[in-house]
Amino acid sequence: MSDLLWQKDGVRVDARIMRFLAGDDVLLDREFLLHDITASKAHVAGLGRIDVLSADEVASITRELDALAEDFRNGDFILDDTHEDGHSAIEARLVDRLGDVGRKVHTGRSRNDQVLVATRLWLKERLDDLSDLCVAIAEVCLQRAGGESLPLPGYTHLQRAVVSSTAMWFAGFAEGFIDNAARARTTRDWLDANPLGTAAGYGVNLPLDRAYTTEALGFARMQVSPIYAQLSRGKFELGALDALASTLLDLRRLAWDLSLFTTAEFGFVRLPDEYTTGSSIMPNKRNPDVVEMLRASYAPVAAARVEIEQLLSLPSGYQRDLQLSKGSLWHGFTHGLRALDLMPDLLARMQWNGEAMRAAIEPSMHATDVAIEQAAAGVPFRTAYRAAAEAGSDTGSGRTPESSLTARVSPGGAAALGLEILHDRLKALKDKQREAH
Repeated sequence: MSDLLWQKDGVRVDARIMRFLAGDDVLLDREFLLHDITASKAHVAGLGRIDVLSADEVASITRELDALAEDFRNGDFILDDTHEDGHSAIEARLVDRLGDVGRKVHTGRSRNDQVLVATRLWLKERLDDLSDLCVAIAEVCLQRAGGESLPLPGYTHLQRAVVSSTAMWFAGFAEGFIDNAARARTTRDWLDANPLGTAAGYGVNLPLDRAYTTEALGFARMQVSPIYAQLSRGKFELGALDALASTLLDLRRLAWDLSLFTTAEFGFVRLPDEYTTGSSIMPNKRNPDVVEMLRASYAPVAAARVEIEQLLSLPSGYQRDLQLSKGSLWHGFTHGLRALDLMPDLLARMQWNGEAMRAAIEPSMHATDVAIEQAAAGVPFRTAYRAAAEAGSDTGSGRTPESSLTARVSPGGAAALGLEILHDRLKALKDKQREAH
């Protein structure tokens, strides 16, 4: 490991302790390094604006930061355990190339505000990705909801309940993912604050131009209090994971439906072959492994959330415990976004088995329609309810699934899906995305 930024003369560094302290940090920092470099450029420019660095020093440091970013993208610079972390690697590179000028880069900042600003920049991108994926999923769902409507049994308590439709199924998940996209945007706006210049949590004795760095880094506002900058660590990561987790809850329920619907007992859905795998021992099997892994994808995000929450039993000020939040955050978002990325294609290409779905609709599933029709004609609803219950399987004799769906005129029902309302909401979200990008 190269010289440590905080190394003092006469203090022995124990390699075992350093391995424990560093953990996976240097590997995880590969994900955040370019954001750290971007923030370093803004910080250096800000130091130039208050005459702590000369124009030539700003130009030379900026040039080397750009070169480091390019080398990292090309694979010519590899962040490895020769460095304690990404922050140390940046400074070591500048010192190697610029000598004493490189040693000036850390004036007025701490690794604390470095990691805060890099994480917030990274999360803004990830929440953009989350919103984009939710919009893409909603678009497919709306397209399929408007394209065809086949009778589909509706279930409560996993028991056949009423007649539903494939259009209603898709419309339900379309609205869910529109809401998820909106929540991702709101969360992005909530954490869009610049902590750079708060240093170790108490400010510095320099008139840092924090308004400039806020604008240069594309933040909507400045995080004013240095103490709150530290208090917010973990809190804003949890908020981002909450937005992701709520999306994956919808994904889990969708995947559960597909898990049931693809069984031979239901037979309602056929998946594209690429989304199934074979058995290692049973030649007759094609398994919906992708759907099952999608169903499980909430778990890593929930685990990441719990792990970070458990770190936050802390007093004010920076505590090293918070280093462990980085891995949880990265793993939760990486897995969650990979799962969501599969959904638009899967939903576009899955096929309904209309014959099997129709066969699963039995006459008693029209009982609710019968009771409501009688209530609309003046019979007290509870009386109509009991009469329909007593009629049992004969309740809906002579009725068709199509007649039930055509009569379902309540807003959002099969005959009044309200797809135009959902399209308008989706368009408004996409307009906001374009403005943000």
